[in-house]
Amino acid sequence: MRRLFPVTQETATAAPADPTDPGREWTLDELADAYAYPTHATDPQCGPGAREPWLRANMVSSLDGAAQHDGRSHPISSATDMRIFGTLRALADVVVVGAQTVRQEGYRPARARKEFAARREAAGQGPAPAIAVVSASLELDLSLPLFTSPLVPTLILTGAAADPGRVAAAEKAGARVVVAGDGMGVDPARAVHALAGLGHTRLLTEGGPRLLGQLIAAGVLDELCLTLSPTLTAGDAQRIAGGPSVAVPHRFVLGSLLEEDGFLFSRYHRS
Repeated sequence: MRRLFPVTQETATAAPADPTDPGREWTLDELADAYAYPTHATDPQCGPGAREPWLRANMVSSLDGAAQHDGRSHPISSATDMRIFGTLRALADVVVVGAQTVRQEGYRPARARKEFAARREAAGQGPAPAIAVVSASLELDLSLPLFTSPLVPTLILTGAAADPGRVAAAEKAGARVVVAGDGMGVDPARAVHALAGLGHTRLLTEGGPRLLGQLIAAGVLDELCLTLSPTLTAGDAQRIAGGPSVAVPHRFVLGSLLEEDGFLFSRYHRS
């Protein structure tokens, strides 16, 4: 893997042992440093001493804009993309995901990884991130390992008008239901602050496209980690974000760009 941006005097004259060497696989520590969450001031809305929440998304897209192939993202991914996927999870307090993506991708609970244990402990984090499922209907298979055997209890973000019977069933299954909306649906801004109120300020979303579109429209997305896959799929697959368009396109700034085997791994953040 090699770093294409930002280019400094040090990277421009790097020795072969440097992490910018395209012939060497980066270590997990190097990836964690490259994708570290920004340091933010405290946020009074989330309690004394609480960090300001930062929401990043991690998505993959083909060259022709497809976020999936045959309904799943794996066919357009790569081994390095999955290493970055795992690193981003290991840095997060919570992973926010839509209910449809849970169904399509067969989501499982996040696991503790010894390679990141010391880093998480130093950051005051638990052994693994929680998974937070966004669902208005709560039509979820509560027999899945995501609900029956998580290392950290799974959260379900829903609206105040959610079916009381399904809320009770989810809580009986061991999930923690968090209300983040007045009606059936979830308000993205309320969801971010509700999670921050639980101590989850390093937020990561893995979509799907409908959820990411809602987060973009609400103006709560701080960062996009986008893998551009050197593949073409054609067809009518979804883009990485769906739903209604925003009135004025949101302008983001390129923070970093890595490359390996034709895959581009970018980080963009709000300007």
